[in-house]
Amino acid sequence: MNSAIWSEGFCTRLCAFIISMCFTLIVHAVYSSIYRTTILPVVLYGCETWSLTLRDERRLRVLENRVLRRVFGPKRDEVTGEWKKLHNEGLSDLYSLPNILRVVKSRRMIWAGHVAVMVEGRGVHRVLVGKPEGKRPLGRPRLRWEDNIKIDLQEVGGSCGDWMDLAQDRNRWRALVGTVRNLRVPKMRGIF
Repeated sequence: MNSAIWSEGFCTRLCAFIISMCFTLIVHAVYSSIYRTTILPVVLYGCETWSLTLRDERRLRVLENRVLRRVFGPKRDEVTGEWKKLHNEGLSDLYSLPNILRVVKSRRMIWAGHVAVMVEGRGVHRVLVGKPEGKRPLGRPRLRWEDNIKIDLQEVGGSCGDWMDLAQDRNRWRALVGTVRNLRVPKMRGIF
């Protein structure tokens, strides 16, 4: 064997490189599991009943991207050797799980399926189908929770008729929920 290749300095550098790569992979795995198991449940507590506006959706995306940038850190450019901040597309490629908005929408759809099959006397079902009394405030009505369900169904192409009737078929509804969770929506540039 060539002693120049297997010299002490080369072996030391190779071992240090391997250890640093393993450490980096372990750190990414640990931090992403901490994000997934502690931060996300706290942030998404009660998200099944949220009626999100575009501003709320943007805030959730900003929070997720900020945490993922902290987890994955900057990346070194192979050509120039400069450290660069990861862009949103790069973050979504590194983090393989569905983004936070997909999780919110899928949980909302799961809860909608439960509410749709509830007995009519239950309080949750009465709140959903009931009509409030009194005067409403001036201006455009705010987006309701049920409107968000209809929008989520339109995204996946499942808006054939009433969503309450659609949710009665549990297998089809489960497939729609899975589609909502794993859907890759095209990027809308220029809105945010």
